[in-house]
Amino acid sequence: MGVNIEKVFGENVFDDAVMKVRLPKSDFETVKKLMHEGGEITEDLADVVAQAMKEWALEKGATHYTHVFQPYVISVGAEKHDSFASVPENGKIENTFTGEELLRGEPDASSFPSGGLRETCRARGYTAWDITSPVYIKEDTLCIPTAFCSYTGESLDTKTPLLKAMHAVSKQGVRLMRLFGNEETNRIYSYVGPEQEYFLVDREKYLKRPDLIYSGRTLFGAKPPKGQEMDDQYFGSIPPRVKAFMEELNTKLWKLGITAKTQHCEVAPGQFEIAPIFSISNVALDNNLLVMDLLKKTAKAHGMICLLHEKPFDGMNGSGKHNNWSLTTDDGINLFKPGKEPENNKLFQLVLACTMAAVDTHAVLLRLAASNTGNDHRLGANEAPPAIISMYLGDQVGDVVRQIIENGKAESSISSGEIDFGIKKLPKLEKDPTDRNRTSPFAFTGNRFEFRMVASSNTIGEVNTVLNAMMAEQFEKAVAALEGAEDFDKALEEYIAKLMREHARIVFNGNGYSEEWPIEAEKRGLPNCKSIVDAIPALLDETTIEMYGKFGILSKEELEARKEILFEQYAGVRNIEALTMVDMANKMLIPTAMKYTKKLADTVLTVKEAGVDATVQTEILSEVSEKLTEMKKAVRELEEITEKAAAIEDSQACAVAYKDEVMPAMAALRKPADELEVIMPKEEWPMPTYGDLVFEI
Repeated sequence: MGVNIEKVFGENVFDDAVMKVRLPKSDFETVKKLMHEGGEITEDLADVVAQAMKEWALEKGATHYTHVFQPYVISVGAEKHDSFASVPENGKIENTFTGEELLRGEPDASSFPSGGLRETCRARGYTAWDITSPVYIKEDTLCIPTAFCSYTGESLDTKTPLLKAMHAVSKQGVRLMRLFGNEETNRIYSYVGPEQEYFLVDREKYLKRPDLIYSGRTLFGAKPPKGQEMDDQYFGSIPPRVKAFMEELNTKLWKLGITAKTQHCEVAPGQFEIAPIFSISNVALDNNLLVMDLLKKTAKAHGMICLLHEKPFDGMNGSGKHNNWSLTTDDGINLFKPGKEPENNKLFQLVLACTMAAVDTHAVLLRLAASNTGNDHRLGANEAPPAIISMYLGDQVGDVVRQIIENGKAESSISSGEIDFGIKKLPKLEKDPTDRNRTSPFAFTGNRFEFRMVASSNTIGEVNTVLNAMMAEQFEKAVAALEGAEDFDKALEEYIAKLMREHARIVFNGNGYSEEWPIEAEKRGLPNCKSIVDAIPALLDETTIEMYGKFGILSKEELEARKEILFEQYAGVRNIEALTMVDMANKMLIPTAMKYTKKLADTVLTVKEAGVDATVQTEILSEVSEKLTEMKKAVRELEEITEKAAAIEDSQACAVAYKDEVMPAMAALRKPADELEVIMPKEEWPMPTYGDLVFEI
């Protein structure tokens, strides 16, 4: 029996409705004002709110509270739980929760990545309540979304820079609106709707795969006879076991106020997707972390494991996180909405020109923000956008841009039209102004941009920090160029045309999977960073330092630290993968192959003694022995190369060594192992195959 969404939605959230009932009217109004306009939260107000939160949480059965924060590059989030229990008096304990405990937490900051900003001996860090993101109850714990910084004030998380970037784009966006005579707009909100892709595998089979346990992806595995080539998985019927999992997941999410909207089978077998309705960027960040957390926990309760790795299975579609992003004023104007006459919508044209300039200027930074080590296996693999950043504008908007570039202004726009099925019983459908382009990393979809490149296991904090910061920068430049112009309309028209002409190279409406596109992109001068290692230095580009410094989002020192963290993370992930391959080869695959060769050798002797032709048995024995020898040699080489790479002290040089030397050595080991899997009987192979993992759920 289904759940009544209206009844359960938000029941575990300390939202506006709960606050309105539990807070004094004046305090409620103050909190609402702080949420929308900002300002200092006094301890007196915090005490009142904390008391109301505690009473509500206790009624819900909560025993603890925690400040939830997101350390940089650790996308699962972090929590330290404290009980409501006070110091015992007269043998009794009371439940207490103060305003200070709500406002500030003090987790140990020494064991999180700091990139040299902090010495291990200097442990103190602080979490600060993010009043704009709802408090909620999960697993009998009151969860308080927070920002996280070191004792000396440096940002150690993904949320703090995002909040600063959101403030910057709002401030500069309001200035932009004033140019057009709009005195009503007071804030610009950035909204995000992250579509989350994931795989499900049977837990018992998962536990027999050390590579999945340690690295999140299969480091060995031959392709099954059937994969995704028949296109029969996409939007297919959801398996009963998965349907039950999705029903429980949805209910949990709805209770937490997360608008789980869409669920379906994805392209690859065993792959699925969940998508929410749009929410404000920092709330979307918190919600997406909850989605990832609950995907894993709920799957386990149903005897499955949720894989969020970007490429858990070689030769099959990987998983991404499509970041649907838009900017909207507080009085309801979507800055990315062309309207019925985009050729006359100058505000839209200016915002679009600013977006073109922003994406072109910060292309590598965007590519970096959307990526992690796992995404290197996915991008450009004819299943996801290429590693080259470009923008898709579609027919209608693309034609408007073409006219502006060629003539200085647009005179017309392509109409939407309608689709007639030719069957009277079916309705005629109004078409969207443009088709969609799934091969584009940054695609305009009618009233927003869909950034399809984002890694499935990544936090969306980094990418939306870049998106909002780069737009704030371009809005500021537009205001500087147009403010005080004698003939505003003429200056506006010229500025729009100037930006679009200067950054026209970033627009590509064609097939991003084609072999011609990388060649064309190179001619245009567009960067093609095939690995995250190549993109990491963009953190210290002058354009990045200037943009982040201008708006106080990240200092040069913080950017340098993040560069170190990313290089170290890349090397660390690859080191774990390499050592896991060596361990699996030595303890599972080679011993299994040796036992099988003995069986084959005994068979050959038996057949020969019987006076029968043993050619086939001998050939198989020879082939298995050859692959076994090749695998043993590859193991030794991988061990040596990995040891050398790990000894390199410079973080960038170390990461490059893992990319250029360790990765090829890993591929060299995988090749004979996968070939052995194909040769050997299924019952002899020591772990579940791809077919076992993706088709049996």
